[in-house]
Amino acid sequence: MTARPAQNDRRRQQILRAAAVAITERGICDARISDIAAAAETSTGLILYYFGSKDHLLAEALTYAEDQFYLHIFHGISTLDDPRAQLSRLISSSCPGAAEAAGDLSAEWTLWLELWARALHDDEVARRRAALDRRWRSTIADVVRAGQRRGVFADVDPFDVALELAALMDGLAVQVMLGDPEVDGARMRELSLGLAQRRLAFELGDAPATDDVAATPSGG
Repeated sequence: MTARPAQNDRRRQQILRAAAVAITERGICDARISDIAAAAETSTGLILYYFGSKDHLLAEALTYAEDQFYLHIFHGISTLDDPRAQLSRLISSSCPGAAEAAGDLSAEWTLWLELWARALHDDEVARRRAALDRRWRSTIADVVRAGQRRGVFADVDPFDVALELAALMDGLAVQVMLGDPEVDGARMRELSLGLAQRRLAFELGDAPATDDVAATPSGG
């Protein structure tokens, strides 16, 4: 009785991985369902049965990629006791091309660019976008609250800080992905850490030494 759900889940993951690759390489407009089906070794009919449309497949593919990202992130910050080091790791792991990034983030950020564009015209994609952004902001806010309880972060609204930081990182990531000569992953990381330090009134040098913190500039 459990074999079929497990098989269906594996098939969905195959499709989502294939879709992420195709959309990253070609863009949502040029990524054909038939090509995704061939890469996933399934049929176009099954893809449409599972996901309904290419736009919704994009949203699901990004959600899948985000889930893998969070697994990596939570494993990384769970090894750190100090919230300042946790926030530094959270930021550093999200910057495409930075040495501390959670793998090659260019594919994931490309999916985000595609999703933002489609969300303007598709209500269901827009709802998915909003849910993903809420999760990211909540993750940042949770770390901020933990730091405030420990007395290492300033007494400011955690959600406001999370919103500002997430918006800055989104904007900088767009510039990185577009190849702006003034913004690369390292610069994105520096500016994002600087904002966090100014808003939360902390210095990374005050945190216990970790590999992540030792490699982090003081910023702000």
